[in-house]
Amino acid sequence: MATSSIARSAQPRWVHAAFKRAMAKALLFALLAGIGSAVCARETAPAPSAASAQREGYRYYQIGDLSAPRPASTQAGMMLVGGGDWPREAFEWMIQRAGHGRIVILRASGSVEAQNEFFHDIGGITAAQTLVFDDRRAASDPRVLAIVREADGIFIAGGDQSNYVRFWKGTPLARALDAHVRAGKPIGGTSAGLAILGGYSYGAMDGGSLVSQTALHDPTGPQLTLVDDFLHMPYLQQVITDSHFGKRERLGRLIAFVARLSNEHARDDLVGLGVDEYTALCIDARGHGTVFSGNGGHVWLVRPRRSAKVYAPGQPLSIREVPVIGLGTGSRLRLRDFKVEQPAFRELYDVESGQLIRREPAA
Repeated sequence: MATSSIARSAQPRWVHAAFKRAMAKALLFALLAGIGSAVCARETAPAPSAASAQREGYRYYQIGDLSAPRPASTQAGMMLVGGGDWPREAFEWMIQRAGHGRIVILRASGSVEAQNEFFHDIGGITAAQTLVFDDRRAASDPRVLAIVREADGIFIAGGDQSNYVRFWKGTPLARALDAHVRAGKPIGGTSAGLAILGGYSYGAMDGGSLVSQTALHDPTGPQLTLVDDFLHMPYLQQVITDSHFGKRERLGRLIAFVARLSNEHARDDLVGLGVDEYTALCIDARGHGTVFSGNGGHVWLVRPRRSAKVYAPGQPLSIREVPVIGLGTGSRLRLRDFKVEQPAFRELYDVESGQLIRREPAA
């Protein structure tokens, strides 16, 4: 009885022990399989890219070799692009002045479009970095300032220049951009990026919808959101710039800009520079400007010779004999005195009660 009892009781214990051993093997196998799967997943799953990151108030992207030495020395220069397609020769000019080193792109919308164009389409640089701002805090970020300080060339992309005004004006970043130029390194901008390079800028704080007819109808109105004391580029401190010029018929509004600034600042030496799409004005260290264009576009020099006949709140602008000089690819502009060699055209305009009227070719 006892033996039988032992025999009966031993069988369940053996089955239980075997079951435990089997389960232990199964668990060990599952554990090893799980570890292997995890290792495999780490080896095959894409890791977060080191070339892009979301940071406090901005996004960051990079391409190329940031540790590569700059192949050549830098030279001072400014590239003013009117928007649209890039005139390749102008960008090659800027890259050469950046010593074929590292280009830093600043923007407030988009991502890597300009970065890829610089690195892949134009080429001849060691690396490109992009900072996309969405908050004013980023303009004081030590990492941002270090990237800008170490740039060989800086390019300000298009978009909405009111973002640049809100995010950058009066910040350490604005001072870093001035310092970059003082250090003899090139800077460029297209569209909105061009708009903020002048000593005076159309800030587009009205939403950027200002057209010539509205500007001429009341140049004192709140829609003309003009900005000064932002960036301090050499040769441009008496200049207000405008982009997409001929295509968007912006001559009238540029005349209105100059008329307003002349009145508000009691100056008679202010100049408007309008740049067509697919066109750039490249300015060297001596202040000599050369035009590059992929479609026969022009740079428009607007320099009124007299004060407005009618300039008053709520009233249409009237001003006589405004000379407009067009610069093409064979022209040269001397920004020290705004003398033009081989102009593409010379025109003379009146504004009568807010209406722009072409008089005749200027003498």
